[in-house]
Amino acid sequence: MSERRPETPAEAEGTAGLFVALGKMLKFLRERKGLTQKEFGELVGYGPDAISAMERGVRTLRPEVLIKANEVLDAGGLLLEVVPEVEAAMTKARTRHPEWYRDYAGLEAEAVELHFYANHAVPGLLQTEDHARAVFAKRRPFLDEETIERRVADRLSRQQLFERRPSPIVSYVLEEVVLDRPIAGQRVHKDQLRRILQVGRMQNVEIQVMPTRVEEHPNLDSAFNLLTPKGHGQVAYMEAHGHPRLVTDPEGVRTIADRYGIMRAMALSPAETRKLIEQKLEEL
Repeated sequence: MSERRPETPAEAEGTAGLFVALGKMLKFLRERKGLTQKEFGELVGYGPDAISAMERGVRTLRPEVLIKANEVLDAGGLLLEVVPEVEAAMTKARTRHPEWYRDYAGLEAEAVELHFYANHAVPGLLQTEDHARAVFAKRRPFLDEETIERRVADRLSRQQLFERRPSPIVSYVLEEVVLDRPIAGQRVHKDQLRRILQVGRMQNVEIQVMPTRVEEHPNLDSAFNLLTPKGHGQVAYMEAHGHPRLVTDPEGVRTIADRYGIMRAMALSPAETRKLIEQKLEEL
């Protein structure tokens, strides 16, 4: 039997293990201080779900969190000692993604504008942890548990984009069916809808729904992303059955951006979208 090759260089270097160990250390110090995840999160500027993800090693512990935590938890400089290792790991973070995704992941992390059109699935940056785990667990061919957890961790780590300063401009057009498919059951689905509402309330984010009842549509092709990397022109990204395509040709990008603009004009406004999602939550 051949030896299983680590999926990416960072996995071979033990980067994921670093954050698991740091998470356990953070949990020990928090509990020693007698703080709940909610109380600790309020002190360092994160919600309890984010703190839980950090303690389990599925979300990157950023240097600024370690610096605040060192003071709040009376760690005596212990957490400050690992800041250089965390900074080094973060510079390698994009190599944790599958090879075909690395170029896009790097562009996404540095983008000043990101626009997403989703026609059948909740985009990764909007997914809750439970939703993401269900998506990977049902993917064919089946993934082993270790790979699923790595993929979930990578997906959650990408969501730190929303916390970046200065904040990127982000927009979404979601087909209504994306809101109706109850991935992993009602509880997870309701949490997912609440997550979309939460992100949609961010000052730099606009989420719009394309109602199923709309009779005309300018893009009956695949889902796509449009992003503008810092200092560069806009590019487009799409994939089908695991085959990615990064579009950099100006005319090709213009065509996709034109379709996106028409869809935004046809979709519900962000305020109308929030009302629709709230209504769907009430009906569950």
